[in-house]
Amino acid sequence: MRERRNYLLLMGAIAAALVGAVLLAIPGSPGYQKPTLGLDLQGGLEVILRAVPDPGQQITTQGMQTAQLIMTNRANKTGVSAPNVAIQGGDEIVIQLAGVHDPAKAAQIIGTTGKLYFFDFEKDLAQPTVSQGVPRPTGSLYSLLTAVKDQAKKGSPELYYLFGTKTVTKQVTKTVKGKKVKKPQTTTTHPKLQGPADLHQLLIGYKGGKQPAHTQILAVPANRIAISCKLSGGNCIGAGSNGASKDGKYWYLFKYFPKRTNGPPELSGTDLVESGISADIASDTGQPEVLLQFTGHGSHEFQAITKEEWTRGQFRAGLAGQATNHSSAVVQQYSQHNAIVLDGVLESTPSIDYTNHELQEGIAGGARITFGSGGLTQAKNLALVLQSGSLPYTFKPLSRTEVSATLGKSSLHEAILAAVAGLLIVALFLLLLYRFLGLVAVLGLAIYGLLYYAAILLFNVTLTLPGFAGLILTIGVAADANVVVFERIKEEVRAGRSVRAAISAGYGKGFHTILDANVVTVITAMIIFLIAVADVKGFALMLLIGTAISLLTAVAATRAMLGLLSGFRWFDNPRFMGAHGQQTAKWLQIDFMRRRYWWFALSGAVILAGMVSLGVRGLNLGIDFKGGTQLTFYTPKAYSQGTLKSFMAQQGQRDAVVQGAGKSLNGDFKQWQVRTKSLPSSTQSNLTQSLKANFGAFKTGAQNVSGTFGHQIAIDAIYGIIVSLFLISIYIAIRFDFKFAMPVILAMLHDIAVTVGFYSLVGKEVTVDTVAAVLTVLGYSIYDTIIIFDRIRENIPLMRRSPFATIANVSLWETIRRSLATTFITLLPIICLEILGGATLKDFAIALIVGVTSGAYSSIFFAAPLLTIWKEREPDYARRKQQAAAGALPEDGDGRRIGAPVDAGTAALAASEAALAAEPTPELVDVVTATPSEPSAQARREKRRQRRRSRPHGRTR
Repeated sequence: MRERRNYLLLMGAIAAALVGAVLLAIPGSPGYQKPTLGLDLQGGLEVILRAVPDPGQQITTQGMQTAQLIMTNRANKTGVSAPNVAIQGGDEIVIQLAGVHDPAKAAQIIGTTGKLYFFDFEKDLAQPTVSQGVPRPTGSLYSLLTAVKDQAKKGSPELYYLFGTKTVTKQVTKTVKGKKVKKPQTTTTHPKLQGPADLHQLLIGYKGGKQPAHTQILAVPANRIAISCKLSGGNCIGAGSNGASKDGKYWYLFKYFPKRTNGPPELSGTDLVESGISADIASDTGQPEVLLQFTGHGSHEFQAITKEEWTRGQFRAGLAGQATNHSSAVVQQYSQHNAIVLDGVLESTPSIDYTNHELQEGIAGGARITFGSGGLTQAKNLALVLQSGSLPYTFKPLSRTEVSATLGKSSLHEAILAAVAGLLIVALFLLLLYRFLGLVAVLGLAIYGLLYYAAILLFNVTLTLPGFAGLILTIGVAADANVVVFERIKEEVRAGRSVRAAISAGYGKGFHTILDANVVTVITAMIIFLIAVADVKGFALMLLIGTAISLLTAVAATRAMLGLLSGFRWFDNPRFMGAHGQQTAKWLQIDFMRRRYWWFALSGAVILAGMVSLGVRGLNLGIDFKGGTQLTFYTPKAYSQGTLKSFMAQQGQRDAVVQGAGKSLNGDFKQWQVRTKSLPSSTQSNLTQSLKANFGAFKTGAQNVSGTFGHQIAIDAIYGIIVSLFLISIYIAIRFDFKFAMPVILAMLHDIAVTVGFYSLVGKEVTVDTVAAVLTVLGYSIYDTIIIFDRIRENIPLMRRSPFATIANVSLWETIRRSLATTFITLLPIICLEILGGATLKDFAIALIVGVTSGAYSSIFFAAPLLTIWKEREPDYARRKQQAAAGALPEDGDGRRIGAPVDAGTAALAASEAALAAEPTPELVDVVTATPSEPSAQARREKRRQRRRSRPHGRTR
């Protein structure tokens, strides 16, 4: 009764969770959330940034790759979903952002250079922005540089700025001799157009690289740097004392000797510990602040600076006769300051209170930047920029454009249609295979699907094509967990237990198997999530969430449903659940271990063919890895993305990535960008002419683009695989035996080699999505192998006299139905994707079909035979093998040798009797639930024992 109550409570909790999931998913309901689609499904914002090096600095390939990595890391940390960051033209970076709430802010953070300097404020100020140690900033940069024009002529100027001349004439009303008269008034301003930069970079983009008319170039003197300060930030000390500002911005001139060990600037961002940077609310002021932690060298230098500032403040106060006056106004007047500068902007000017004798020896360890009215968001953004490090160059925004999805709505609809069709076919297959248990499994999958979708919404997971790969894999994992338990239940029913007792035993034995398989999958997903970036990180997160929820539904939801139903008499019918007949078909009871070298030869031949092709032909790397050519053009008429995609396929560019840009007109576009593999100039010209002839294309252009961060994604995925293999080996060694770990690892490598070799043999294009497909194969291979090994581990103590080959064979016979069933279940939605999906989805599905098939093959024909070879080297198993070969094993009633690896019937009988001998006393429920017309389970077991004892040789154990 208590058990039934627990099941009711559990189903109530699941029902409540399902109601919450439905409320999240239905538009208009309380709590409704819209899923976040990735760039390949919904499009997003494209920002193009150009690198502007410092004077004397050269733009290098390595420097641009470093900037690409930093920008991608920043995009990931800001919550930008699946960012796409690519180098184009050698000095530009294209950033595509999906699912961004504030695109302008995100783009600003990503492109912030992040150069941080610490100055001794009053000491490091230069004329004319300081007078007798008192700061006097100017109200405009033009005024500042005009005042130091003569200084800039001496030596080599540090930087240059380009100013325009803007003259505005407007009518103003004046009073003349008591009358109001309108008179024209002319105002001339000099807005900054470009800079800071050297002369060459300053004029890039202007016709002929020459200075435009009506402009003026002013230089910053050598060893000086101009720093701006926003009046609203509260850090502009001395503002208004040297001219008013019209835009709320003031300018200082600082001494600048960055190559000196002691500056100025005295410290830079390289003196910070990135892990020690954080944003918080100050406990003393209640204002947002960024906490900074210095390295050992930085801490020592900062202490020396602040000590000097404390001493100088006390000296200045004493010189003015105010040393003993501790009023706040006097302390504020004579205290000295630090200047914390980020990307040429004065962010903070913390003061050193000379009346506080605790600061007499300076401040060690760290500093803080207080934001005042800036807000906690601004503090967090600054912390993020500093954590990710400084960009090697200053980046100037060139353009910002809305772009369409790379797959398009048709591809998304095809993916959804394929997923729905696959799920329906999986449900039908489960119903045919497991009868009523199949209905329970389908309900469990429905619960799984709703909870999974709710988790995607709650965790704000971005849905991308690689994310669909994780979804497909977890559907197989969720169905597989049910299959494992249901096969166990059917085994127990065939052994004579009542349905109720079989359910209890099936879940009890199946739970450890499912747990081991899921833990190994979760390890892989977590490592890949922590190491990888962008699309691969999305795949790992989808796999992680799906695995956790599948464990919950398989162990809790279906268990509760079956527990509630098992109390009914009509439920206690083996035929009702498909548990009648033989467990494993005769044609599947082959001697797998005797033929192991045939399996190895087959695997070796396939892998060798792939490796030879890989060495000779290599991989057909797509734009994601090799980069290519980007064509941009306009069309006078709006076209659909599919129309342009079909045209590119007709031109021999089947793999081209077609994106509409700008505003769409009912889903059609007039502005386009198309990325293809690198095209020679003649092909580019022909393609451009074809676009003009067929679509009236104009404003056409072409330029080279780098791989869209594909190399980094592949490298991160490889690191993830290596680390996960190491952790999986440790887990398997603890839960099983170290010799069990090596076949698992080799089977995974086998499947990866088969999949990669297949791509090389057939010449299919390798993209970032291919990496996700390989990882999907990795996850499936682990799961399948662990379940087979778990049955081997279970049979080892039950078959104490059998050779290991016999134990492995029996374990495979007992699990092969499950392996074939789950492989077929996993392949069903993928095959639907192959049949119903578009070109991109078809290529993706082919990789999954090859990989999943290889994973099922390796678990049965590769991993288990490898384990047998290693285990047979142990003295005990070596002795058993010799006895079997010499015929020294006892015979059964039919004259067959017990434990002989070639004898399926004998091995199965040995395992069955060993299991019976190890059984506990039958539960009372077996007697209670037996009907008068049907013998109890206890009676049926006793009858079998008596029949076996009547044989000539007695029991085999």
